[in-house]
Amino acid sequence: MTLFANQFNRLTQRRASSLYRQCQVNDAPTGRLFFANGRSYLNFSSNDYLGLAQHPDVIQAYQQGAARYGVGSGGSPLVTGYQQAHHQLAEQLSDWLGVDRVMLLTSGFSANQLVLKTLLEADDLLLQDKLNHASLIDAGLTSQASMRRFLHNQPEALLKYLSRSDATNKLVVTEGVFSMDGDQAPLHQMAQICEQHQAWLMVDDAHGIGVLGQQGRGSCDVYQVQPQIRMATFGKAFGVGGAMVGGSDDLIAFLTNFGREYIYSTAMPAAQACAVQAALSLIRQQQQQQQLRENIQCFKSLMEQTPWTMMASDTAIQPLWVGSSETALALSQALREKGFWVSAIRPPTVPQGQARLRITLTAAHQQQDIVQLAESLNELAVVFAQNEVMP
Repeated sequence: MTLFANQFNRLTQRRASSLYRQCQVNDAPTGRLFFANGRSYLNFSSNDYLGLAQHPDVIQAYQQGAARYGVGSGGSPLVTGYQQAHHQLAEQLSDWLGVDRVMLLTSGFSANQLVLKTLLEADDLLLQDKLNHASLIDAGLTSQASMRRFLHNQPEALLKYLSRSDATNKLVVTEGVFSMDGDQAPLHQMAQICEQHQAWLMVDDAHGIGVLGQQGRGSCDVYQVQPQIRMATFGKAFGVGGAMVGGSDDLIAFLTNFGREYIYSTAMPAAQACAVQAALSLIRQQQQQQQLRENIQCFKSLMEQTPWTMMASDTAIQPLWVGSSETALALSQALREKGFWVSAIRPPTVPQGQARLRITLTAAHQQQDIVQLAESLNELAVVFAQNEVMP
């Protein structure tokens, strides 16, 4: 038997329902272009929003870090895995974001697991935006707290939950920029509500850090809020990998002493921390952010002239609403044939009936790339309408 019977049936059903997933092999560094099956494509599915993954300064810092520290950390942060490069990065991040301390982790998924599972206890209340990332929802389900999910970006729905709660400890969690919709949380209103009801606020700013706010400080800087907990990743705008959690001295000390995801995981390589430092320096100069903003505006203006329905977003994430998984896959494949790599996003990543193309723009895109994509989508709108599959 290759798989348990129930699991085999579930896999078979997924293959038959346009929801089957598998990795795509990229034959070269990911950037403006994606290389697969002997062909290059204009890449509109990358989270490397500022194009820093291929920036020579970041690459050189990684290489120099590897020459000095090697390519692995050799242990968990509390054993032998915390080196000078990690310490320097944490100090730079805390100064940049205006938080007491920062701890470094290997991924955003593990960072969110760490915070919710370590911090929350049985009598606590956890309130999450309904569209929060899977890492947050999964962590909440496995934490000891009572978890409720409020309507997406609806402060009044959050207020109702908090008004009815008599829990001593209350934690509200939202993303700064939502990964599948590209819209932004109303952080100012949420922070005010949390303060009124003695609740903590946690912001997962994986898709806002580096691209929004002064010096790229992210969503919290845009809305001038300072949440009790801030999580951000280095695998998107930073172009590298890893994650951070920022907060008070006591919070970071508690997570360091009791967080299993931190205590029992090998630390990120010091060379990687060197690369993140180089990326942070570039982010604070804000040159790439201006190019990204221009590319976003160019794309939005062009798509207004097409029949497609774009979801409301002013960020690098520009979802094109399709509806059915079958149509989303067909449109993605049609674009691929025209030389564009644009991934279809289907359930369970998004709700049933809300499949879409998640078009992401980066500072590495040239204006002509964006024009060609919009023109191709306009052409395909005619084809899909004739085949009666236009949403």
